[in-house]
Amino acid sequence: MKKLLLTAFLGLGFLGFSQDLKDKPNARETDKALLVKTDHAELDAKKKAAEEKVKLPKPYNPQADAEKDIQALIVKAKKEKKNIMIQAGGNWCIWCLRFNQFVQTTPELKKLVDENYEYYHLNYSPENKNEKIFAKYGDPGTKFGYPVFIILDQNGKMIHVQQSDVLEEGKGYNLGKVKEFFNVWSPKS
Repeated sequence: MKKLLLTAFLGLGFLGFSQDLKDKPNARETDKALLVKTDHAELDAKKKAAEEKVKLPKPYNPQADAEKDIQALIVKAKKEKKNIMIQAGGNWCIWCLRFNQFVQTTPELKKLVDENYEYYHLNYSPENKNEKIFAKYGDPGTKFGYPVFIILDQNGKMIHVQQSDVLEEGKGYNLGKVKEFFNVWSPKS
């Protein structure tokens, strides 16, 4: 009798459980619907970024001799009593291109940079990773992503590394934060 009751109980439990599953949507089906929407939005964002990237100036030169260029900037910075701002990144990096464009087309930022810094775009790309230069400054791109800013004093001594995400706002950069960043690390501060 106990076996019969146990079998009946298990059978009814299984029947109830299977009915419960039929009423619920298949989890894989709902996941697929979300993935398609996410992929579509991601593709649109990538397409817009690619279109934007084509229009922006490309300041990074993979063929440049960065060591030689930075040494020349140190000589110039000493004469002019300026610091050196190294913007590390590449022409592949939309945020690097956006920052360059923002600084170059915002008169008060351009003036701040021109008066206080020798500015250099240090390339990091498959064509030229500038591994020796990056190692010299502690590989900040590996730690913070790109762009990353390396500030040298007029003697070529590294005085600060700045990650860029704290300067961002929306799809661009915050004027107040960027201006403050340039002011804090200028040689006159």
